[in-house]
Amino acid sequence: MSAQAAGIRAEDPKRRVLKDVFGFDDFRPGQADIMEALLSGRHVLAVMPTGAGKSLCYQVPALVMGGLTLVVSPLVALMQDQVAALRLAGVGADTINSSLDREANVAAWRRVASGQTRLLYLAPERLMTERMLDALSRLDVSLIAIDEAHCISQWGPAFRPEYEDLSRLRHIFPNVPIIAVTATADESTRSDIEARLFAERVETLVLGFDRPNIKLAIESKQDSKRQLLRFIERHPGKSGIVYCLSRKKTEEMAAFLEKNGVTALAYHAGMSKDAREANQNAFMTLSGVVMVATIAFGMGIDKPDVAYVFHTDMPGSLEAYYQEIGRAGRDGRKAEAHMLYGLGDIRMRRLFIDDEDASVEHKRRAHRRLDTLIGYCETAQCRRQVLLGYFGEQAEPCGNCDNCVDQVPRADGAAEARLILTVVAQSGQRFGAAHVIDILTGHETEKVQARGHHRLTSFGSGAAHKKTVWLSLIRQLVAGGFLMPDPDGHGGLAISDSGGALARGEVAFHYRVENRDPLARGRKRAAQGSGMGGEGVDASLLATLKSLRLRLAKERQVPAYVVFSDRTLIDMAERRPRDLDAFAEVNGVGGAKLKEFGEIFVKAIAGHGSDRSV
Repeated sequence: MSAQAAGIRAEDPKRRVLKDVFGFDDFRPGQADIMEALLSGRHVLAVMPTGAGKSLCYQVPALVMGGLTLVVSPLVALMQDQVAALRLAGVGADTINSSLDREANVAAWRRVASGQTRLLYLAPERLMTERMLDALSRLDVSLIAIDEAHCISQWGPAFRPEYEDLSRLRHIFPNVPIIAVTATADESTRSDIEARLFAERVETLVLGFDRPNIKLAIESKQDSKRQLLRFIERHPGKSGIVYCLSRKKTEEMAAFLEKNGVTALAYHAGMSKDAREANQNAFMTLSGVVMVATIAFGMGIDKPDVAYVFHTDMPGSLEAYYQEIGRAGRDGRKAEAHMLYGLGDIRMRRLFIDDEDASVEHKRRAHRRLDTLIGYCETAQCRRQVLLGYFGEQAEPCGNCDNCVDQVPRADGAAEARLILTVVAQSGQRFGAAHVIDILTGHETEKVQARGHHRLTSFGSGAAHKKTVWLSLIRQLVAGGFLMPDPDGHGGLAISDSGGALARGEVAFHYRVENRDPLARGRKRAAQGSGMGGEGVDASLLATLKSLRLRLAKERQVPAYVVFSDRTLIDMAERRPRDLDAFAEVNGVGGAKLKEFGEIFVKAIAGHGSDRSV
């Protein structure tokens, strides 16, 4: 390290903690701004892309500020893994949760009460009990962090009613800064979090959603097993995640891949804890393993060399899709997000929503979110433009999605689009797709007659096409930003500025032509190859380091990635440190891990070099 860098670290306590405790030389984009806001006593809502380092945004300020930091997290397994990782970094961390016996929870509380614990991880229902709040109010609480904050919003993709009660925290701890972090929050979800949790008094930092290294592609579902196998065969020896809708399908897909020579493991909530942990450790440690999982897998997993995420079934929303594909390509290398899409998926998702124990308003919004995802699947536009546009970002055509690269068949749909826009305008820009289509196709429903819409000049103007054609076109107009769903979620469609320009003939609209031979497109992509790059490190040494990491993790009864992330092992393999001073410079090696693991790994690296020279 240069003298100048050392001087900066000495002057900036958050940089000193970043290096000395966590072993990182510099912040990722946005992290320093978030930390400064918290250290200045301001509330923060941080919306960051997956893999951007959300946890450090509150862990570093927690250590700089002193006192006790409360971390609210939705999953017990995620809390336990983060506590284990902090302890290995030399940080006093604890969790109190229902999976631990009373003796362990009492011992944890004693450490909290005595000031030994710096970060305490709690589920919202545990934190918001009167007994816990009363006990915490007598301690020096300096910071509150709420992870997966989209769970707070009733409009978010993973609403949890117990999160609602967290709005009381700003009154119970009036002088304590609160940070809420999430990777998946559109504008309405962000506004809901701002109002519920912070009463609008919050600094919201949206750090961008684009992951340009991930190629986006969607394929019509025909034979999902064969389509999956063909895709994986284009990525030999690569690690990937395959998401399935059900536990049964997860196990069937994993068995099918194994039968066809692919190293595949299953992961779902119905498996035993030991089985899940064993499969997770294998995935994190070994190369070329495919994890076939339900959405139970992924949260908190930071494996940088995941080459692809494959959805055998459509997710529930664009937020869920974005979060899940974000587990690919965290090392910055080329990666792929591939989804199979079929009408059966839509029916199943509709049933899930209708069967939910939720309000009519919540179900209505859930259906609108699903419509937006369907529009994304059906669009002929650049997928990245549509995805980022949903989160409020503008983008140019990316050149890295199937619509850009493969040039899917398109047709001029301006005339049909103008018919739709005319109906929307004449009916008052208040009605949803079903009513608009009834007018277009000349269907005199009770609702159409009651509002006199059978007398509109546009009534029956689209009778030449089936309802399914019009529904696809409307979804694509929404996905392209020509039509806007009303912000209150009641389903009405309004014409945007670009939609007005389209209606006047000032801009073009091309729609996706359904491919009658989707397998041919798949063969074309297979012939082109994936273009994935090599690892750039000694694969044998990296395998040795991963094996050592797994042994150390088993001895400590923690997941393998808690010892060191793959990113750290890759840096280790590239640097080949020969002594502890050199090992300290490896990205992700802090003081505590240097002391505990330094000699072990330096010896392994030296031994590997000796073996290779024989």
